[in-house]
Amino acid sequence: MAKMVTLTIDDRPVNVPSGTLIVDAAKTVGINIPVFCYHPKMEPVGMCRMCLVEIGRPAIDRATGQPQLNEDGSPKISFGPKLETACTTPVTDGMVVRGMTDKVKAARKDILEFLLTSHPLDCPICDKGGECPLQNLTMAHGPGQSRFLWDEKMHLAKHLPLGSLIFLDRERCIQCARCIRFQDEIADDPVIGFYERGRSLEIISYSDPGFNSYFSGNTTDICPVGALTTTDFRFDARPWELNTAASICTQCPVGCNLTLNLRREANAGGRTVIKRVMPRQNESVNEIWICDKGRFGYHYAQSDARITQPLVRQGQELVPTTWEIAMEKVGDELRKAGSSLVTLAGGRLTNEDLFNLRELTHAQGGQAFLYSNMAGGDLVARFTPPAGSNLKNLGKGAVVLVVASDLMESAPIWWLRIKQAADRGATLIVANPRPTRLDKFAAHRLTYAYGDEAGLVADLLPGASSERAQQEAFQAAAQAFAGAESALVFYGREGQSLEASAGLAAVCARLLQETGQAGKPDSGLVAVWQRCNDQGAWDMGLRPAPDLAAEISQTGALLLAAADPAGDSPALAQAVESAGFVVVQELFLTETARKADVVLPAQPFSEREGSYTSGERRVQRFYPGMSGRTGARADYAIAAGIGKQLGHDLEDRSASLVMRRIASRVPGYEGIRYEKLAEVAEQNPIIGRSDLYYGGTGYANQQGLGVKLGPASGPDYDAELEVPPAPKFLETDRNELIAVPIDRLYDCGTTFEPSTFLMKDRLTRPMVILHPGEASHLGLAAGEQVQATLNGITLPVLVVLDDHLPAGIALVPRSVGLPGEEPAPLILHKAGATEESSRAAGG
Repeated sequence: MAKMVTLTIDDRPVNVPSGTLIVDAAKTVGINIPVFCYHPKMEPVGMCRMCLVEIGRPAIDRATGQPQLNEDGSPKISFGPKLETACTTPVTDGMVVRGMTDKVKAARKDILEFLLTSHPLDCPICDKGGECPLQNLTMAHGPGQSRFLWDEKMHLAKHLPLGSLIFLDRERCIQCARCIRFQDEIADDPVIGFYERGRSLEIISYSDPGFNSYFSGNTTDICPVGALTTTDFRFDARPWELNTAASICTQCPVGCNLTLNLRREANAGGRTVIKRVMPRQNESVNEIWICDKGRFGYHYAQSDARITQPLVRQGQELVPTTWEIAMEKVGDELRKAGSSLVTLAGGRLTNEDLFNLRELTHAQGGQAFLYSNMAGGDLVARFTPPAGSNLKNLGKGAVVLVVASDLMESAPIWWLRIKQAADRGATLIVANPRPTRLDKFAAHRLTYAYGDEAGLVADLLPGASSERAQQEAFQAAAQAFAGAESALVFYGREGQSLEASAGLAAVCARLLQETGQAGKPDSGLVAVWQRCNDQGAWDMGLRPAPDLAAEISQTGALLLAAADPAGDSPALAQAVESAGFVVVQELFLTETARKADVVLPAQPFSEREGSYTSGERRVQRFYPGMSGRTGARADYAIAAGIGKQLGHDLEDRSASLVMRRIASRVPGYEGIRYEKLAEVAEQNPIIGRSDLYYGGTGYANQQGLGVKLGPASGPDYDAELEVPPAPKFLETDRNELIAVPIDRLYDCGTTFEPSTFLMKDRLTRPMVILHPGEASHLGLAAGEQVQATLNGITLPVLVVLDDHLPAGIALVPRSVGLPGEEPAPLILHKAGATEESSRAAGG
């Protein structure tokens, strides 16, 4: 524990840990020292001088080294002749800080007058108006008029796009460097910076495309003026017009806490719409940051392409009908199908949806599957980090192993937090066949051939005797892991089949088990899932099908929710066509929905309540932001309605009541209630909107921090753990290519593609990434467009070169056109080339 220090700020006693800065110490007792450049998440720089205060320290007798005392016995305080910055000065015992003297007030007034010499006084039309630190502090501390002439103001670009997502008003910039420092210190993406000097100083972007960072939106939150604004919100609403709703991001397994800003819109027919998405503080999950996919990927929820009424098939057409007719037809057909019912559910559904779907299916004697090609959720539940674990705790003495995952593309906030753990002294081990953005921070970088993921982790086990395990690099990594105070393993799915993923999860769990790390605080197993609630689906009892096409094609009735197998794979599309009776619960008319006999419209997260379980197994609730569109229902209510048609007792009144059933039947969820999920506690740093100049425009968390689950069936770390043999990876030779699907953050998934303003230069294009030697052998060049055939689909793709890739491998981004979740043979050929001149895998 840090030594505690006692001081006085504005006549109030303060007791804080040694090393605390004055500005933060004042915050703990409700004293707000004004700042512009300082931010509690970044290193102090003392640039703006707004936090100047008078500081007195106990006078020390040079002869004795003891404090000098006044006549009354109190310590004599010696104040310096000059003001000092509260944001760069650590507290000391006996310090006296004065922040409201005439000298301090005059200094703040002068600083604001200087800042306003070239700042436009256009508050009534500024996006930041109503939540602007400069506006607030000018009213509180600034001069009533300026002594500088209007004609001497700098007139600069007003609507400058730094990139496709962020606009800059150079006249409004006060050069606090918060945005630049965030990109450098926090995001490690120094793509913006200062240019020129003096009054000509301005911010520019160094990247192409402009401001190319997955975290760029955070700079608009921490900008203390209206200089930085987002493309989808600028000039679109005023802050005081907006209502709020607490929510959870649905784009990845991190579970970032969000606040939806909402307003009724005339051009939306009087409906309430989302105007912007803001971060909500949760220091155990996302702190106060969110990635740009979570910030800008909400547009699908209010898309005009959504289904708003049930559809039933009449001949070759799907025609609108009523809920009563649709549910009666579904009930009749599922009753006929009996135990041949197969349910396929996607991981974007809530725990309540998944539970009701499983209960419905089991009541019919059918099978419920998770639409996923990644395994190990049962082991994650068994070896989950204990309650109270937090990535923020990781520092010196901790080890993090990341294997088979590019976290920057799959879960950017986990990347950010693990990078910060490495900055604090944690030892990072990264294992992947190719370089990733996390390698820069790794103390140990291990490589392996695709298909050898489990083998590499096995060589880190105590007593491993393979030739690779004897290598110095492997021994150093193994010793670091085994000797750590805490050890956390993140495993992903890159280059793996479902079977291979199961083996990797098992050997990762064994590594924790055999090194004695399982059960320690901040130690455990975390899966980098594809979807936000895949772990919740495993907890609810759903599992991926080893042969999904066979399960689908042989069923008498197929119920799908938030899953589009026909749109993802020609083989699965054919299987759906072979199924008996097909029911789809969906937001949009997907390829699978087009093949259905009945389509039931579902509600998005913004129109309902529910809960998700993150990859770290933290259960969090979200709240409805608006009333649902007429005709759409929550998925748990749809499943319950079908159940009632069949005579089964399923809860349909509210998600909170479904959670009560979950708590009584699902291991590990005992005691989980919505009231428990809504509990909050004090978080540090203290962030809120009542003092916008301190932490930015993000929201304090007043709606719930969630509950971190412990092991599903209690601690069971020593029970025997079977590791299945690794499946054989696709073989290749000099005349073959293997496509390895990889994650890209900006994909064309159902819930992201409707964010059309990102289409310009952000969405991932169909491409194949090759080693230059492979391209040369094919006669291809970087930037060339070729025809690619994968899993029965042929599409034009862009050739991208990467000299770090192994031979015979072509990386193919998921969800951008070419189908594929697992390694598969790939054919590449130039347009017009004959099949004989093409290069193929397997013939």
